[in-house]
Amino acid sequence: MNELRISIVQSGIVWENKEKNLEHYGNLLKMIAGKSDLAVLPEVFSTGFSMHAEHLAESNNGLTISTIRSWAKDFDTAICGSFLAEGDSGKVFNRGFFVTPEDEAFFYDKRHLFRMGEENEHFTAGDKKQIVSYKGWNIRLIVCYDLRFPVWTRNPNNEYDLLVCPANWPVVRSKVWKILLPARALENQAYVCGVNRIGTDGINVHHQGDSILLDFKANPIVETELNQTSVVIGTIRKDTLEDFRKKFPAWMDADKFEIL
Repeated sequence: MNELRISIVQSGIVWENKEKNLEHYGNLLKMIAGKSDLAVLPEVFSTGFSMHAEHLAESNNGLTISTIRSWAKDFDTAICGSFLAEGDSGKVFNRGFFVTPEDEAFFYDKRHLFRMGEENEHFTAGDKKQIVSYKGWNIRLIVCYDLRFPVWTRNPNNEYDLLVCPANWPVVRSKVWKILLPARALENQAYVCGVNRIGTDGINVHHQGDSILLDFKANPIVETELNQTSVVIGTIRKDTLEDFRKKFPAWMDADKFEIL
């Protein structure tokens, strides 16, 4: 599939209220039914960035992912984002998800936990990458703070075409978000989609959105309005990406890294 239609779904999150958030985001996704191939939601869209993980975490078959599976089928689009997930032995994860209309589900546990917000004290870090093959595209999923770490997002031998980053990125560090998203696109010669929430969360942290879809030269394809609930669709093309990689094969000279 040469073209992939990507929907950015940017909105606020009701603090620790799964039912209200699922109802709200379900209504937003109805707007793109039949018009999108992939919809990207903010990080922990069903709860907010809460550290009450032991009370809010759920299984991969719980309310959040069960609802996502229904949406993907009903609205005929893959959906990705993250949620608070429970694991073995009382562990909890900030877990990325990618669910297709065919009811395939892929998961990624956030590797870099935001210690300044004490995420590392409440969650367990993941240690495995997740690249999803979907409609002929290879899609790499990271979550929020992962964006700061270029070795983790390195794209050796063009193993992915699109990097997706759901986030709860605050206004006070919006400059960093706006720098790192284009940097990841340029250094990895890949499309990048960053989707952030808006509004003030339950611990009085402010967010303004700044969600964007960038091409491999860091040019905006589509972006959202600041502080506004937005559902926008942009299209990426495989042939133009492959042509650029052939004409400017910087990836062939990339350094190799190993993460221990």
